[in-house]
Amino acid sequence: MDESLQEQMLQTVHNTVERLQSEVKSMRPYGAGGMELPMPNVQRLKQIVRLCRSIIFPGYFEADTFTHQSERYLTGVNVEQINLLLSGEIYASLMLHTEGGDDRREPAKIREEAEGMTIRFVEGLPMLREMLNMDVEAIYDGDPAAESYREIIFAYPGIRAIMNYRIAHLLYEIGVPLLPRVITEMAHSETGIDIHPYATIGKRFAIDHGTGIVIGATAVIGNNVKLYQGVTLGAKSFPTDEKGNLLRGEPRHPVIGDNVIIYAQATILGRVTIGEGSVIGGNVWVTRDVAKGSKIVQENAKKDI
Repeated sequence: MDESLQEQMLQTVHNTVERLQSEVKSMRPYGAGGMELPMPNVQRLKQIVRLCRSIIFPGYFEADTFTHQSERYLTGVNVEQINLLLSGEIYASLMLHTEGGDDRREPAKIREEAEGMTIRFVEGLPMLREMLNMDVEAIYDGDPAAESYREIIFAYPGIRAIMNYRIAHLLYEIGVPLLPRVITEMAHSETGIDIHPYATIGKRFAIDHGTGIVIGATAVIGNNVKLYQGVTLGAKSFPTDEKGNLLRGEPRHPVIGDNVIIYAQATILGRVTIGEGSVIGGNVWVTRDVAKGSKIVQENAKKDI
């Protein structure tokens, strides 16, 4: 290589590194003074989700060695593994959560906080199993193609997305930052179903097919609700302050009452309420409240009924 060209390449590398080191410092996972902060580990989070699946539905997600006699032992081992792994991941998320990395907080106190959150999560595992059992029953009751609960647990993407959501939502309720969103995004990439962990979803939640469903952060869904593929529960607009900055945490997604069915590709936007027992037809666009017991279908489709 020509010597001058080689020098030019070396200088380019040097200049690029200098620029990369000097720009966007606030985006880096360092605390004050360049202190390195621990990062959550995605592979360990995947392992935690797998362990939760094994505890909630024993026999479906373990190795071939699972037997009825070994269930109690394996459940104990899995709970202990969650206790060990999750504590470290919560600790990392708490250290990273404070903008700019506030390393004035004592790591020992943050570690203690993480361990307390982990205990609360483990205590919530029986509740998660109860909720997810009801979700499986709801999917089975509403799907004539389902041949058994076992088929739904083992093969249906909807229950996998709901499972990740319920795990993530419990972490959110406990106060764990960051990890809930990572866990629901795992299900999003696996199933094509996007449920924000901050959404509130009641008992007996059923997803049929599921691909393309989007449920926003402030959405509220009642009991015994069923969604089909492509449904969007989104925001119509984003409120801002007097300077035009987004107001975060404001309710901006729909409230869905009990016993509602929303068919494929329906879009419901804004803080509107869909009344109890209503049916929202396919491809319908809703931006206003819907009264209890309503049936909303496309105008053209009405003529064919």
